[in-house]
Amino acid sequence: MSKILSNKSNLQVLHEDNHIIVVNKRAGDIVQGDKTGDKPLSEVVKSYLKDKYKKEGNVYLGVVHRLDRPTTGIVMFAKTSKALPRLNKLFAEKTAKKTYWALVKTQPPKNNDTLIHWLKKNPKNNKSTAYIKEVDGSKKAILHYNLTQTLDNFYLLEVDLETGRHHQIRAQLSSIGCPIKGDLKYGFDRSNKDASISLHARTLRFTHPVKKEEVVITAPLPNDSLWNACNI
Repeated sequence: MSKILSNKSNLQVLHEDNHIIVVNKRAGDIVQGDKTGDKPLSEVVKSYLKDKYKKEGNVYLGVVHRLDRPTTGIVMFAKTSKALPRLNKLFAEKTAKKTYWALVKTQPPKNNDTLIHWLKKNPKNNKSTAYIKEVDGSKKAILHYNLTQTLDNFYLLEVDLETGRHHQIRAQLSSIGCPIKGDLKYGFDRSNKDASISLHARTLRFTHPVKKEEVVITAPLPNDSLWNACNI
């Protein structure tokens, strides 16, 4: 498990070197600024770097990928302009591998399976609908899941994405009758107390853009009774 390097400003830094910084996003944080005007995680990380290194002026930080606001887990940023395009390429070419953990209340039809759908985003309600056949304006979505643990009333799924679509895990799991705990938008019956959904970006594996070394980072789970019941 990755060591938490800092908790300053409630920021959990999982990994940092000269070119990248990886943090454990909390539920409710937005990765990049949006119309809400809320302070994004990118600005929190900039403030952390500015303070840590006593930097004057602006701090460079490149956003590499995002997580939905109610989702927790690994988010990586580039600290240098040299690293950003290389990291973007890793994600574009799917050589950076993210594994997610999801808690669902309904047992999936199979213990492990590959789900293939065509997702179509509706920008009016910021929701994607999963279709079993291609429809106009849809994009193919593929994920693999594995049932890893059965809890008292929930099931822990490990999910690997083959494609990166809008709300992909949420929409595809909902389409097989397994909405994620707390995810009202995709069919769960009640919200989590902290407005989160029980979807966590757990592990990230990638080749360092400069050092060319293999890096594996694991994000600690949120501290609540259900996540704490998972064998980790």
